[in-house]
Amino acid sequence: MTGQTFATKWARRAAAAAVLPFLSGCDMVVMNPGGDIALQERNLILVATGLMLLVVIPVLALIVVFALRYRKGRNPQAYDPSFTHSTRIELVVWTIPLVIIGILGAITWVTTHKLDPFRPLDRLSAGRPIPAGTKHLDIQVVAMDWKWLFIYPEQGIATVNELALPVDVPVRFTITATSQMNTLYAPTLAGMIYAMPGMQSMLHAVLNKPGDSWGYSGNYTGAGYTDMRFQLHGVDQAGFDRWVAKVKASPDALSTERYIALDQPSEKVPVMHFGGVSPDLFRRAVNRCVAPGTLCKNEMMRVDAAKDGGVHDETTMDMHAPATGH
Repeated sequence: MTGQTFATKWARRAAAAAVLPFLSGCDMVVMNPGGDIALQERNLILVATGLMLLVVIPVLALIVVFALRYRKGRNPQAYDPSFTHSTRIELVVWTIPLVIIGILGAITWVTTHKLDPFRPLDRLSAGRPIPAGTKHLDIQVVAMDWKWLFIYPEQGIATVNELALPVDVPVRFTITATSQMNTLYAPTLAGMIYAMPGMQSMLHAVLNKPGDSWGYSGNYTGAGYTDMRFQLHGVDQAGFDRWVAKVKASPDALSTERYIALDQPSEKVPVMHFGGVSPDLFRRAVNRCVAPGTLCKNEMMRVDAAKDGGVHDETTMDMHAPATGH
């Protein structure tokens, strides 16, 4: 190794070490969830990592032990050139990984069903079932290029790149996209959920503590991908009511024409508020018929089914459930 190569190698190591103090202030949002679904997913990560470390740590330790104990020249008399098999070693090498894989398989089976994003919530958090008569909050999500549109159908409002949720209120998201596959990801709330044009996905989640965080696009979609993020506000019910009133006061309304203009690709889009929303807008977005005169996909399917003598079932429009995490 030349002196220059040696110096370059250690310079890179020193630079990497110098960066570490700056990373100490990073907020590991995945490990600091604000909602019950995200908390269960965080716990699943910790359990899976712990089980894998039961193999990784002993293997790393044994590498050092074997290197020291069996290095050349340490004990030549112990060398056995005819050694081919050890039942004890085989039992250890195969039994422990098989047990760990079995445990991970059982955990994966249970949590896959328990954290199904289409599955309605049965609790607000551990030990806190949802009170009888609790009404969930409906939010319709449209992934555009490159921004997020949130429609609150019951409140009659819509926002771009801003999402407010009341604490301890179950939320049902219905999700679609306008032009290309995307991924809705709010790490403090839940895992990644796919959004696809012409299809409708779903996510049930709840936020358990107030605070502000960010949501992201988890799927690369081109030039504006980096800045395709939204503000997530966790507030109490009174704060949510004030936020809704603030949005309602906006003179801008999300009409069909405004939606079509908004759907044009744009980058670094600021937060927008719409005090009114055109009726049935999300259904038309899912069926790709927002523009006047466009035949909706569900109508097209109904016509095709009638020609074939079949029965059209609109539930086939649901995308159940391509999701990562939850």
